[in-house]
Amino acid sequence: MGQIKRHAPLDQPPALATDGLGAYREAMLFEWGKVPEYHGRGRPPILPIPEEDWKYLQIVKTRSGSKLISVISKVIYGDPDEVKDLLGENTAYVERTHLTSRQMNGRLVRKTLSFSKELYLLEAASALEDALYNFTRPVRTLRVELEEPTKQARWRPRTPAMADGLTDHVS
Repeated sequence: MGQIKRHAPLDQPPALATDGLGAYREAMLFEWGKVPEYHGRGRPPILPIPEEDWKYLQIVKTRSGSKLISVISKVIYGDPDEVKDLLGENTAYVERTHLTSRQMNGRLVRKTLSFSKELYLLEAASALEDALYNFTRPVRTLRVELEEPTKQARWRPRTPAMADGLTDHVS
């Protein structure tokens, strides 16, 4: 959440759908939560609280071995109907992103020799993985059809950095 706030300065967290881990809730409160004003009665508030327009959905999957038993969606922040309509009730995008990260960065894979024991090594490997993904790997869904296609090429490949206008070529 700190990286999101640093790279895309927002007044509030983006609409988010995650798995059942609670770390996202605390990270959102840490980065964007505000401690309420003290009005002179009782103990002064010290913990940040979420704002009304935050949208956060948790999707908790219960498994028994490799079999999916149940899927429960919990709206953590926001109006339940509005959040479910906006985000849908699946974690496909999050799971796809995690899979891509695990495939590109061996330090994220469980039970491997390249597992990071030091946080700074994990952070460095993750930063390298982010740069490689965003600047060197064309993503098929971001490609653009050429104005004058040829027999050899109909599409111009683009990376996420090209789609955001950060560069004009695959590095």
